[in-house]
Amino acid sequence: MTESMRQPKLPSRVEAEFSSLLHELSACGHQTATLLDRAQLPNWCRAPLFFFLGYIAKAEGRVSEADIHYAETLIKALRLSQRQRRRAISWFQQGKSVEQLPSLKGLSLRITHRLWPAPALTVAICLCHATQLQGRPTKHRRYRCEDAIDQIGLPVTISDDIFDSYAAKVWTRHAENLAQPVSYEQACELLGVTRRDSVDMIKRAYKKKVSGCHPDKLAQQRVSVEEEALAKERLLRYQQAWELVKRRHRLHR
Repeated sequence: MTESMRQPKLPSRVEAEFSSLLHELSACGHQTATLLDRAQLPNWCRAPLFFFLGYIAKAEGRVSEADIHYAETLIKALRLSQRQRRRAISWFQQGKSVEQLPSLKGLSLRITHRLWPAPALTVAICLCHATQLQGRPTKHRRYRCEDAIDQIGLPVTISDDIFDSYAAKVWTRHAENLAQPVSYEQACELLGVTRRDSVDMIKRAYKKKVSGCHPDKLAQQRVSVEEEALAKERLLRYQQAWELVKRRHRLHR
């Protein structure tokens, strides 16, 4: 199968807008909340956006805290009032409850995307972001994301470009230093010390590492869902590294 058969060419207007939004996404550090703030998504896009978010969130049978947090992050980015927030939550709940997308859901985006592609493309980026809250998207979440993108009239192949953008800039950061240490040398490397350093020095390094990704500290900062998940995983790795150090030096606390 040729490349042109696999990936149909986007209309020139859509292609130009898509390239611009991908560049903007990268400039935002792949934070869709910042992208929404800059893109100023029209009000009529909210219903399909949160409905599709709920649909993707339930892909594997259970909605995670990360899914809820992400929806709340977008609600804040859109500066919704309390009444609008309740409606967004209601749309999210409706999306959770369906196994197949209603045929008319996203119709407004499907009708307008050729003449005004920015809203549909922005929604598609938000949905792809939701698909990979824990890193590389699982099969079921990706299928549901592609269903939603198809529903709003865009070719599902644009998800490949969006995921490629995240793979190059975000997934590589997620993989950094996240392997569980299995030796004393790996524990020291993870904590930023050498095996020759004293226990007291290693302990200070450990406390400094832990303080930077502790949940209490993160709660005071505006961190993305991805950054929060990454911080939690790093915290676990630092704790595992410290356990190896304690065993090596026969420490009891």
